[in-house]
Amino acid sequence: MAPSLRIGVVAPGTRIEPELAARLKAFAADSFLDRAPEIVVHPQCFESDGHFAGDDDTRLKAFVDYANDPTLDAIWFARGGYGACRIAEAALAQLNGASRVKTYLGYSDNGAILGGLYARGYENVAHGPIPVDMTRAGGEGAVKRALNWLIDRAPESVELGVMFDAKCAAFNITVFQSMLGTSLEPDLSGHVLMLEDVGEYLYRLDRALFQITSSANVRSVKGIKLGRVSDVPENDKPFGATAEDMMRYWCAKAGIAYLGRCDIGHDVENKIVPFGPLKR
Repeated sequence: MAPSLRIGVVAPGTRIEPELAARLKAFAADSFLDRAPEIVVHPQCFESDGHFAGDDDTRLKAFVDYANDPTLDAIWFARGGYGACRIAEAALAQLNGASRVKTYLGYSDNGAILGGLYARGYENVAHGPIPVDMTRAGGEGAVKRALNWLIDRAPESVELGVMFDAKCAAFNITVFQSMLGTSLEPDLSGHVLMLEDVGEYLYRLDRALFQITSSANVRSVKGIKLGRVSDVPENDKPFGATAEDMMRYWCAKAGIAYLGRCDIGHDVENKIVPFGPLKR
């Protein structure tokens, strides 16, 4: 029997509860039986320092230790929140050769690290479900989708459009906006860029899309697809346009092809988008 996949879980942003880690391990064992991966959750995931899962040094060290550990096959980010950008540049500077052969999976705030890895030539980076998704109604399906992809690269886990597009990348709109002009921003020329968001006022997203579509890097993409924009707060004055209206508007102004919708978002239906060309 082939040795099981070993997946390291770290939390670059906010913490998870120990109960979630236990539930995750039990779910993997019950769902995959003889194919079940070994899930190794770093104790840092349970630390607390204000908003964060431990202070910056604690979160940085946990990520670097697991990324550089040759006995781990993948790094799975526990949850989003906020904090990845505070450690990303320093952490990426400390990675070794063992880190390059791993798979990295996450979304939301973790896009800062995923983008930085991809910018540095890492080939197995993907936007997709994370352990905290188990706390959502129906979230076990999202976690199973992620594990199926980590274990077998199951094609049914992947966002359908990825099958037809030469190169792809996916980010949260607000997180991606914050990466522009930094060392975490990857070269996206010729890519289909997929964007989604949650919990932001529409006028803030409109402002973010202005900056994103003004980027020369983004203007080199093959086109942009829009994922789900959910849990939008009510403004005192209705914005008067949908998220798709805004995306079409800014793409047209920037001369970027708008390629329609994609199946990603901060929800349990979130599909996996491997960065770069799809490896079959």
